[in-house]
Amino acid sequence: VGRNDPCPCGSGKKYKHCCGRTAPQD
Repeated sequence: VGRNDPCPCGSGKKYKHCCGRTAPQD
């Protein structure tokens, strides 16, 4: 998952503004 892709957690936010903020992973 890219930083600008939709977060896979289902929040509808971009990954970098959601799960990617504290847990950078694919």
